Amino acid sequence: MDALGDLLRGVRADGARFDRAVLAGPWEMTCTDGAALELITVVRGAARITAVPGEPRTLYEGGTAVVCTTEPFTLTAAEPGAGAGVGSGAGVGSGAGVGSGAGVGSGASASAGASAGECELVTGAYQLDSSVGRRLISALPPLLVVPSDEECLPIVELIAAEVAADRPGRQYVMDRMLDWMLACTLREWFDLPESCPPAWYRALGDDVVGPALRALHDEPARPWTVAALAAHAGVSRAAFAKCFSELVGKPPMAYLTEWRMTLAAELLAEPGATVAAVAGQVGYADGFGFSDAFKRIRGIAPSGYRASLTARRSDSGSLRTAV
Repeated sequence: MDALGDLLRGVRADGARFDRAVLAGPWEMTCTDGAALELITVVRGAARITAVPGEPRTLYEGGTAVVCTTEPFTLTAAEPGAGAGVGSGAGVGSGAGVGSGAGVGSGASASAGASAGECELVTGAYQLDSSVGRRLISALPPLLVVPSDEECLPIVELIAAEVAADRPGRQYVMDRMLDWMLACTLREWFDLPESCPPAWYRALGDDVVGPALRALHDEPARPWTVAALAAHAGVSRAAFAKCFSELVGKPPMAYLTEWRMTLAAELLAEPGATVAAVAGQVGYADGFGFSDAFKRIRGIAPSGYRASLTARRSDSGSLRTAV
């Protein structure tokens, strides 16, 4: 089982919003049009980012912030030994030209001030529909920051160059770069001592619970029982159930059901998927039992979930056509 790979399942940029900004002078910017998931990287200079709740974090050259909240957040100028101020800025879209004083993100606003050190930012924003995408967001804090890393830095430079260019296939190329950047950034963050991954992610390192979790993720459709999982872990049923609940925060079968419904939501989003076919793929003998479980966990029937996805895609397509 690749835990990070499972979290990233279904997260695929499609028409993501990109911005590049070069800001001069003390500046401050409030981003009000929050995306489901947004990456902000400092290419040059430094910036301070504040998201509620949480303390301000400083991004230095090459550093990346991942924002997992639709609440407004603030970016301000930051330099070693200098306080943040308020400066000039204007919104920049993903195809716009960039100059000194360009803003970051749709819905961003900035204020004018005196000249100071220059800062260049590149951002990429997802709009996530899939249930698996929401599972990733639920596993992350509202704001996480990863310092400059040699592995990720070349991707940042490629994204910055592509945002500034106007070449065929530009959106598709940038979408794939954003996926690459997200995976690279999160891999670094999960390795940081101060990171706070979800309980099940930490439990993977446990000698008892870890093997059972890997088995559940590798074969979610298998007719698992607590006794079978305990045998897989090499301990008694009672000891396994107690250890699993303590480390993961819920009983084994409850975790398995939620994981199956997460996968089911992804499968239901595929063209031509039927409730009966998806039920079989996640371990249910018939569509009735599956529908009951899906509605209990997701609050909506599988057919209703599929219809809502279709409606969202239709609305999104209409907006792109209008633009």
